[in-house]
Amino acid sequence: MNLLQMSAVAGEAVVPVLTRGSKPARRVFHRIREVRVQQGVSLRTAARHMQSDVRSARQEEEETTDLQLSQLYAWQQVLDVPVTELLVESEDSLSRPVLERARMVRVMKTAQAILEKAPSAPIKRMAQMLVEQLTEVMPELATVSPWHSVGQRRSLDDLGRIAEQTVSMDSFSGEVG
Repeated sequence: MNLLQMSAVAGEAVVPVLTRGSKPARRVFHRIREVRVQQGVSLRTAARHMQSDVRSARQEEEETTDLQLSQLYAWQQVLDVPVTELLVESEDSLSRPVLERARMVRVMKTAQAILEKAPSAPIKRMAQMLVEQLTEVMPELATVSPWHSVGQRRSLDDLGRIAEQTVSMDSFSGEVG
């Protein structure tokens, strides 16, 4: 039985990561145990608050256990820390296909924005051709909208919606400090 089969039997997901010696290393997903110890919360207390048993909580806090979001949020509530404190920054960059798709989406957003704001017919035709070519290369780009345009700036004479709300003078009478 290999490492992945053994971890599947144990009920934990392990993503193999190749290291220099071509020996797979276990990927670290979170730092729940470290944060739990820092917070001074016992494993038994954490399990009780999550309505779980100690064995399950111990398995979940293993840094190589790939938890569901609901489990991660349960730990976050028990430990009273932001979720980001429980996560480990990935050293890996996005995969090549994901990066390429992100770049294509940005190019399509730009092409759609040019098409929408084109000041002349020739530029509009060129932008339309670009949009069609991008859609031909990657059909899923057909639903991509242009970049959001920034709205008009308010002049000094314009009032926002906040000016329509009344504020009680009592809220200013209290002492600061």
